Amino acid sequence: MWVLTIDQESSTRLGDRVPELLDALGGRLDDHPGLALPFERTVGDEVQGLLSSPDAAWLAIRETVRTGGWSIGVGVGGVDRPLGRSARASTGAAFLHAREAVERAKSATSAVALAVEGPDPDRARHAEVVLRLVGALLADRSPAGWEAVDALTSDDASSTQREAARRLGISPSALSQRLRAAHWSEEASATELVVHHLRASDPTATVDPDQDSPTDRSTR
Repeated sequence: MWVLTIDQESSTRLGDRVPELLDALGGRLDDHPGLALPFERTVGDEVQGLLSSPDAAWLAIRETVRTGGWSIGVGVGGVDRPLGRSARASTGAAFLHAREAVERAKSATSAVALAVEGPDPDRARHAEVVLRLVGALLADRSPAGWEAVDALTSDDASSTQREAARRLGISPSALSQRLRAAHWSEEASATELVVHHLRASDPTATVDPDQDSPTDRSTR
């Protein structure tokens, strides 16, 4: 299992952004089968949720990086059964690892404040490195870049760049330029690796491979 504990940066200066993040995560994950316990405010400006699949964990991380201004702790491992009614009411190794991870993320010097802790330190470190690399690409993406990626990957859009360009009212070549600047090709190629390392970070997990659709069209 994967627990995300997410803490707001600069909350005194920027005010409470927890509702904004909860809306973003809910819009992305509320119908996802890998959401075991929905994201909620735990204390202060902290948010926590429990995921049962690595692709769901990646979608949550991706959405948080997109929102910007958060320290992300990814905790990997088992959870106590039965689950509580909420993430806040649940316990287990994954929750402890998430606490350790978010505290370390707060002092990270990387482009994305993210850390991974789990039962296998080497596997957790591998997942962390890949997540930070891909996260840095996402953190650099402009609003126009996100708009282009959204148009190409939204559930109701055609898979062709020509149709995505038409939806945005721009030329296919202009869309191609936006996607290139947004590093979309690099993200799409790396997502399978991200999900692989998230899965591998929990050696006790039993995940249905058919659930993992790393480049499916639910990725915004």
